[in-house]
Amino acid sequence: MLATLGLDATAEAVYRAMLAHPSDGVLALADRLGIGEADVRQSLDLLSELALIRPSYERAGELRAVPPEVGMEILMARQQAELAAQQLRIEASRAAAAQLIAEFADLSPAAPSPGVEQLVGLDEIRARITGLAHGARTDLMTFAPGGGHRADSVEAAKTSDLVLLNRGVRMRSLFQDSVRNSQTTVAYALWLSELGGEVRTAPDLPTRLMIFDRSTAVIPVSSDDSSAGAVLLTGQGTLTALCALFENVWSSAQPLGTSEEKTEGGLSPQETTVIRLLAQGLTDEAIAKRLAVSPRTARRLANGLMERLGAASRFEFGVRSVQRGWLPHSM
Repeated sequence: MLATLGLDATAEAVYRAMLAHPSDGVLALADRLGIGEADVRQSLDLLSELALIRPSYERAGELRAVPPEVGMEILMARQQAELAAQQLRIEASRAAAAQLIAEFADLSPAAPSPGVEQLVGLDEIRARITGLAHGARTDLMTFAPGGGHRADSVEAAKTSDLVLLNRGVRMRSLFQDSVRNSQTTVAYALWLSELGGEVRTAPDLPTRLMIFDRSTAVIPVSSDDSSAGAVLLTGQGTLTALCALFENVWSSAQPLGTSEEKTEGGLSPQETTVIRLLAQGLTDEAIAKRLAVSPRTARRLANGLMERLGAASRFEFGVRSVQRGWLPHSM
C-alpha cells in the first residue's frame, strides 16, 4: 500500500508490526510475520534510512517505530522533494532549449535547417549583430549572463546603444545579480537606464541571447565561449518560444537600482535559485558557474541555507525545504 512512498511490502509489514507490538525484537518480528531474520534486518535498514524507526528512549539497543502520523509526513515530504527536484530538472532542460538548438545546428553544418544561419568567428558574429542593430526598429531583448563586463566591451556597446535608443527602440537588458558587485557594469547599466533603456537582474540566466524586433535571435553555440560561433534564428516557432522565455525571466527579475525583494520565507532571489539548483543535484562548482560567482561564495550560500534548516545532508535539505515551503509541495 505504501510502495508509492518508497516502502516495499516487507518493510511496510515490519513497520506495521512494530507499531502494533513495540516490544518485539528481530526474532519476534520474523516469527510473527513468517519471514527470515535477514529480511527483517534488511527492512529495518530501509526503515531507518527513511527515518521511520528510532532508538528507544527507555531501552538501550532497542528500536521503536515513529507514530504513523509522523512517519507518513516524512514519507510524503521525501516524495514531494523528489518530485520537486524532477520538475525543476525538466524546467531547467526546457529553459536551455535555445542552447540546444544552437548546439544542434553547430553539429550539422552540411544540412542547415530553415530559419537557422551559422555564424563562424567573432568578426562575423559582431558584423551580423551590428547589421541587425542598425535595422532594428521596435525591440531589442538581451540576456547577458556572466559576472561583470570588461570596460572596453562596455564602451564599445555604448555607441550602438545610443543609436538604438535615439531611434525609439525599446531596449531591455537582463544581467545576473552578480554584476551588482561590478562598478563598471553597474555604471553602464545606470547610464543605459538614464537614456531610456530598461535593466534588470536575475540570479541565473539560461544562455547569452539577443532578440531583434521579435523576429531574429542570435545565440552562441557554446555558453562557455561566445566567440566560438553562433547561430542566427528566424523561425517563427523558435522566436515565439525565445520571446516567451525572455518575458518569463524578465517578469521575475529585479530592476538594477532596487534592493532585492525577499519571499515570504525570507529568501532572496539568489538564495531561491541556489535551492533550486541544489534540488537539481548541482555541485558547488556548478552552482558557482550558473550564478557567475566564486565557488567559495556558492559554498557559503549553500551551507548557510542548510544551517538555517538544520539539515545534515543535501537530501535532508531537500525534504526540509519542501516542509518549509521553499520548494513546491506538488507538481
